[in-house]
Amino acid sequence: MKKLILLCTTAAVLPTAAFAQSSSSQDFDKKSEAIVVTATRQQQVGGVVTPDSTKAKAVLTQEYIARQNPGQTILDTINAVPGVSFQNNDAYGSSGGTLTIRGFDSSRISLTFDGIQLNDSGNYAIFSNQQIDPELIEQVNVNLGTTDVDSPTASAVGGTVNLRTRNPYKTFGGRVVGSLGEDDFRRIFAVIDTGEVGPWGTRAYFSASTAKNDNPFNNYGVVDKQQYNAKIYQPIGSNGDYISVAGHYNQNRNNFFGSLPLRTDKTKVVNLGTSAVPIWTTVPRIVGPNAGNRYPDSRDDRFYNINYPCTVDTPSNAAGTAGQDSPSSSTGPDAPGADPNDDYAACGTEFDRRYNPSNTGNIRIQSRWTLTDDLTLTVDPSYQYVKANGGGTVIAREYGFDINPNPAGNRADCRTAAPGPNVVCVPGYFGGNPYFGGVDLNGDGDIKDQVLLLAPSQTQTDRFGVISGLRYVINDNHQVRLTYTFDDAHHRQSGEVGLLKNNGEPFDVFPVNDPLTIQFNGANETLQKRDRRSKAILNQVSAEYRGEFFDDRLTVNLGLRAPFFKRDLTNYCFTSSASGFVECTGQNADLNAIAAANNPYTFNETTGAVTGWAPPGHRVLKYHDILPNLGFIFDVTPQVSVFANYGKGLSVPSTDNLYNAFFFPEGTEQAKPDPETTDSFDGGVRYRTTTIQAQLGLWKTIFHDRSASAFDPELNQTVFRNLGTVDKWGVDASVAWSPLKQLTLYAFGSWMDSKIKDNIQIGTIPISATNPAGTTCDNIDLSAPGNALQAIRSCAFTAGNRESGAPKYSYGFSASGSIGILDLGITAKRTGPRYIFDDNRAVFAGDLAVTTPTAGRLEQFQVYDATAPAYWLFNLDARLNLKFTGLKETYFQLNVYNLFDKFYVGGFGGGLSQALSSRTCNATSFPACGTSTTVQTWGNPPFVQIGAPRTVSGSLSISF
Repeated sequence: MKKLILLCTTAAVLPTAAFAQSSSSQDFDKKSEAIVVTATRQQQVGGVVTPDSTKAKAVLTQEYIARQNPGQTILDTINAVPGVSFQNNDAYGSSGGTLTIRGFDSSRISLTFDGIQLNDSGNYAIFSNQQIDPELIEQVNVNLGTTDVDSPTASAVGGTVNLRTRNPYKTFGGRVVGSLGEDDFRRIFAVIDTGEVGPWGTRAYFSASTAKNDNPFNNYGVVDKQQYNAKIYQPIGSNGDYISVAGHYNQNRNNFFGSLPLRTDKTKVVNLGTSAVPIWTTVPRIVGPNAGNRYPDSRDDRFYNINYPCTVDTPSNAAGTAGQDSPSSSTGPDAPGADPNDDYAACGTEFDRRYNPSNTGNIRIQSRWTLTDDLTLTVDPSYQYVKANGGGTVIAREYGFDINPNPAGNRADCRTAAPGPNVVCVPGYFGGNPYFGGVDLNGDGDIKDQVLLLAPSQTQTDRFGVISGLRYVINDNHQVRLTYTFDDAHHRQSGEVGLLKNNGEPFDVFPVNDPLTIQFNGANETLQKRDRRSKAILNQVSAEYRGEFFDDRLTVNLGLRAPFFKRDLTNYCFTSSASGFVECTGQNADLNAIAAANNPYTFNETTGAVTGWAPPGHRVLKYHDILPNLGFIFDVTPQVSVFANYGKGLSVPSTDNLYNAFFFPEGTEQAKPDPETTDSFDGGVRYRTTTIQAQLGLWKTIFHDRSASAFDPELNQTVFRNLGTVDKWGVDASVAWSPLKQLTLYAFGSWMDSKIKDNIQIGTIPISATNPAGTTCDNIDLSAPGNALQAIRSCAFTAGNRESGAPKYSYGFSASGSIGILDLGITAKRTGPRYIFDDNRAVFAGDLAVTTPTAGRLEQFQVYDATAPAYWLFNLDARLNLKFTGLKETYFQLNVYNLFDKFYVGGFGGGLSQALSSRTCNATSFPACGTSTTVQTWGNPPFVQIGAPRTVSGSLSISF
C-alpha cells in the first residue's frame, strides 16, 4: 500500500525522510519517489527528530543547531543526545574536546561528513575543533552502537555521527554572522547563495569564516581559525537525480591548554640546594600544566600563569666570553671560567606553549542517476588532505649518542668520553632525544650543549574514497541495494625538529617545512623522532534488503557488510620496546648497520622475551570479517512502534598499535594484534506525532578483545594491551514535546554499566614458592608475604570493574519558547561520575604500599578520588528577531555557556591503571635515606582538562 508524501512548511524539517549519510543510504531510506514515510514518521519537534528506524538513532536539525554558541563544534551540540557525553575544552568549540557514546571513546566512533570518513586514518582519532561551520549543517544524526552498511569505517564499534550539509538555495541570497564574546572572541561567517542560474537550474553557495579567541585559563594561549566552503548543485531531470561538487578547507592555529595533572595535594618537597649539598624543604604545589603542578580545587583556583613572556639565555663559549646569539639559543649561560656545557632554559617548554596546527581540506562529489524506473545508481567519490601536528619541545644534544651499551647496559657521555671499542658516538634520534653528533646549534663556539628545539609529531595524509550504491525496487514493499566502499589513505607520520626564537616561540609551527638535518659519512639526513609511511586501505562490499509486511506495519531490514582491510606499513626506525618506542637514524644505511651491530635483536620463541632493537621493516597485515545487521520496526498504532536491531561491529588495530607490534618478529602472535569486535543488541519503543517525539531503548554490547591504552603527555608514549571481553549495557530515553507552537520541551537521559571480565598482566610475576610457573593475575596468592605488593606492580585488577572515562549516567532537559519577537532557550545536563582508571582505584603519590615512612621511603597517600565527580552544565540562548527591519531571518542572539560557572573535571580518556616507576633512594637524592636502594613509587597522575568556564557571547545574523 503506497504512502503519501508529506510536504512540511517548517524550513528546518528535512525535505525527505533520509537520515543516513551517503547518497546511497539516503536514497535507500527514501524507498522510492512515490513510497515515502507516513506523516508521523516525518515530524520534528524543536529541531529534534526520532527517526522510525530499526536502529537506535537520534537526529538534530538546523533549528536546534542554530541555538548553540556561534561556531560551536557539532560534537558539543549532540551532547543533548542520550548516550552521548562530550566535554568541550572551551566554550567556542575550536580547542578540542572528549567524546564518548555509550562508553565508547572517539577512536571507536565513526564521524562522517557527507559520506566521507573524518576519523584519522592512522589512530582513528576525532578532532572536534576541525568541524564544518554549523551554519552549513542541515542535520546531524547519531547511530548509537551501529553504523550504516556502506560506511567507510575501520573503527565504528561504538556508533556513528553523521553530518550532512545543506544544498544551495534555489533563490539568490546571503547571510553574514558577526560574533563577539568573552576571552576576546571574534568571529565572522559569511555565505552567498547564487540561486538557480543558467538554463539547467545550477545553483551554488560560497562561504568563509574566521574565528579568534584567547584561551580561558592562562596568560598565553590563543585560537586562530579560518574556514572556506563551497558547493555546486546540479539537478538532473525531474526524478530527483543530481550531481553536487563541494569543497572544504579549514586552518587552525591554536595552543594546547588546560590539561593539568589530576592531583589536589597542596605541598611538595624540593631540594633548594645541590645534589652534593641538598637543602630539602616543603613548598606549595601550584596549579599548572607541569608534572609537578596540581589540578585546581575550585573555580577560583582554575586560572594559572605560565612562564610567559620569557626569554632564553645568551650562550657562552668555552672561554667564558659571550657567544653569538642564535635563533635556537634556548640554553643556560656559562659564567666566566665555568663549565662551558650549556643546559637548556625552561622558556617555551610548558604544555601550554605547544601548538596544535592543522590544515585540512576535502573535495566531495555526490550523485544520483536513475537507470530505469526501478534501478538507481549513486556514486560519491572524495579526496581529503591533512597536514597537522601536535607536541612540544625536546632537549637536543650538540654531541653524539653512545650507541654501544657496555656490558652493564650503560652508555657513555659523548661530551667527555673518548671513542673506543665500547664507546661509539653517532648522530640520530635516540632515547627520545636528538643528537647532532658535532653541530654548534647555539653558536657559542663549542659542541657540548643541550639546546631546546621544537619537536612535534607530524602527520600528512592523502585520502581517496568512493561509495557507490545500486538500489533496485522489487515492488512497492520490497527493495534491495548493493554497495561498494573504497577508502585509501596514505599517511606519512614523521617527527622533524625545528628552531626556536629567543622568546621560545617556533619559527615555523610545521618543522617539516624546513627540518634540521644530521650528517654521517657524507650523507645528509633529516633528523626526526618517528619515521613511518603507511597505507590504510578498505575495500568493502555490502548488501541490504528492506521489506514491508502486514499493510506496511512491519518493516524488516537485513544488512551484511564484508570489509577487507589492508595495512601496508613501513617503519624506517628501530623499535626498542613493546610500547613502540623508536630509535631513528634518518634512514642512513651506515647508521642502521652500526645500530644493529651494537644493539643486536633476539627473540626467544619459548618465552617471548626480546632483547636489543628490532630493525626497520615493512609489513602488510590484512583483516576481514562478515558483519550482519538485522532489525525490524512494528507499528503498534500509527503513533506507537517497537523496534529491535542486532549489529556486529569491527575495529581493526590502529597503525599506532600495529607499529608497536614491530618489536616482535613478523609471523608471531604478538606481531598481529587482534581486532576488536562487538555484538550489539538494541530494542525499544517510540511514540511519534506532530507534537511529541519520544523513544525508550534498552541495549547491550558484548565487546571482544578490547584494546586498552594509556598515554602520558610528558613521555609522549602510548602502550596498548588487550583488555579481553567487556560487557556493556544500559538504557536511553528521550522525549520532545511541543504543547504550543511557541513552546518546545525536551528531556533526555541514559544509564550505562559495564563489566570488564579479565584481570590484565602489566608486568612480570616472579616465580617463587607461592608463585609457581604459570601464575597469573587471576590466581596469584595475595595472602602470601610480599605478593600483594608484587601484584600491584604486575597486575591491573580490572575483573568485575566498570570501564573508565565514561559517565555512569547522564540526564538533562531543554526548553525553548517564543514571546513575540523574543526566543528564549535553556539546556541543562548532568553528567555522572567517571572512573579515572579501569582498575577503579584512586590516584596515589608516594612509594608503593608504604604506610610508615622509613629510611627515605615516602608514605603512600591519595591525591585524587577514584572518580571525577558528577556535574551540572547549563547553557542559555536568547534571540531577538529583527524581521521587522525588512530583512529575512535577521536576529541578534545571546549565548551563555556554563551559565552558573560550574567548576568540573573536563575531558580525559581514561586508562588501564596508574603507572609505577622506580627511583634511587640515597642520602643525596632524598632526605633520611641511608644506603642506596631502588624504590617503587607511584607515577605521575593522569592529565585531564579543566571544564570550560562561563562564557558570554553575542551574535548578529543578517540575511538577505
